[in-house]
Amino acid sequence: MSSHPVHGLPFLPGNTYRDPTKSIFHRSQTLTYRNGYSRPVLPTVGIGREPITVNQLSQAELDELANKRPTLTYGQVRQAPPSTFIPSYVAFDKKVLRFEGYFKETVPISQDEHYRVRKVSIYYYLEDDTISVVEPPVENSGIPQGTFIKRQRHPKNDNGDHYHWKDLNVGINITLYGRTLRLISCDRFTQDFLESEGIELNLPEEIPPDPYTEIRKEPNRTYTTPPDFDKLKQFLTMDRKVLRFFSLWDDSGSMFGEIRPVIIHYYLVDDTVEVREVHERNDGRDPFPVLMRRQRLPKSVKDLRDTFPKCVLEMSEQEVTEWYTPRDFMLGRHVTILGRKFFLYDCDAYTLDFYQEKLGVQDLTPADVTKPQEEEVTQEIPPYNGYGLLEDSLQNCLTLIPKPPKKDVIKMLENDHKVLRYAAALDSMNPEDKERRFILSYYLSDDTISIFEPQIRNSGIIGGKFLEKSRVTKPGSTMDNPVYYGPDDFTIGSVVEGKNFPLLPATTRGRSL
Repeated sequence: MSSHPVHGLPFLPGNTYRDPTKSIFHRSQTLTYRNGYSRPVLPTVGIGREPITVNQLSQAELDELANKRPTLTYGQVRQAPPSTFIPSYVAFDKKVLRFEGYFKETVPISQDEHYRVRKVSIYYYLEDDTISVVEPPVENSGIPQGTFIKRQRHPKNDNGDHYHWKDLNVGINITLYGRTLRLISCDRFTQDFLESEGIELNLPEEIPPDPYTEIRKEPNRTYTTPPDFDKLKQFLTMDRKVLRFFSLWDDSGSMFGEIRPVIIHYYLVDDTVEVREVHERNDGRDPFPVLMRRQRLPKSVKDLRDTFPKCVLEMSEQEVTEWYTPRDFMLGRHVTILGRKFFLYDCDAYTLDFYQEKLGVQDLTPADVTKPQEEEVTQEIPPYNGYGLLEDSLQNCLTLIPKPPKKDVIKMLENDHKVLRYAAALDSMNPEDKERRFILSYYLSDDTISIFEPQIRNSGIIGGKFLEKSRVTKPGSTMDNPVYYGPDDFTIGSVVEGKNFPLLPATTRGRSL
């Protein structure tokens, strides 16, 4: 079909045809580069003038002119190598100068301190000349710490000039938003960078001591404790100190009970006890770690009336005469917690040191709770009764619900429909069995044997299937370790015995009968 439009037809979809041989569809070039500048392409046809071809420079001459640099009037002229331009955000990417410093903050209303020394870290980002100030957090300071000044460019004077890395050094003061920061040291990268740029660093300084911190380091005053027990002192001295015991909960007396490992925590700050259950992998229990929540445990209770609802109300100090203390938890003893007996057999290192230093107890020997290794009971398999296959009968002795014996699926797929056939005769002294012939088939997929006897007319012997397809054991094999016939056992002249019928393969082998 022609690619030209048919004359006389309206210019509508379906009335025009495209050239199927066309393979270039790009637009014509309108811009080109000349000496490093873009310029439009001048058409050479249709303008009426030819392009200038006189006194044109070659590409080598243009490259030489582009690489020339201003040189001295005297001396040998050297051609400058082409310079490569690298932007600052690429050259200084992830390069940060770090200075350690401090500033003093006035404390107007305080009798213990007049000013406070706060340590800061100053980060200078070389890629965009920005500065951020971070104050490292101090535990229990009561001051919101962290990012002190966000990353930004900081002015250094009223003329609008910003801080540059050339203005930074060790042992100087910089003012950021009314805060005067003292730079006392820097890291190794900052030192190498400034020295490579020709800046000589001052000697590092030490941060001055904080008056309030020095007061806190002084030893506490000695005073006489009041006759009543001081709970505030217990809270201040015993906070975050916990005794940890490893114990066993003997629940074997209840139905379906057993001995379960638990961990007992004794909190010295308020004399509370918590029991946590230790879960093992595939133990079949719900993942609830807390067996008993943290609470005070009464050791002895007053003789209350029978109408007192113990199961509803909690025990208070009026009903309890004695509470559990650390002396009630000793290794190698039983402790009763809410009616459950726990045997303490071991503890951690802190608990051991606490009992030896605070209570003077030295005899803390862990008890051995390892279970004795159970003797393996050898399974006795009853003798084979002769019914069914040996593998199927063995499954009834191994599991309560018999499973089919495993088969070699790959062997079955590779040797499917592969059968070895032999012509065999009956090895018997009876003259009537001399003329009988058999066809022995060996199936390679499952190592089974089947025997077929062709029918002979007027012989008086009914032919047909002589042996069902089954695996045949060799003579002398036991039921515990049966040995079956394989492909190597069938050779010309060999005798195959099975179920009281000796067969002698004839001289034909592998022939379709």
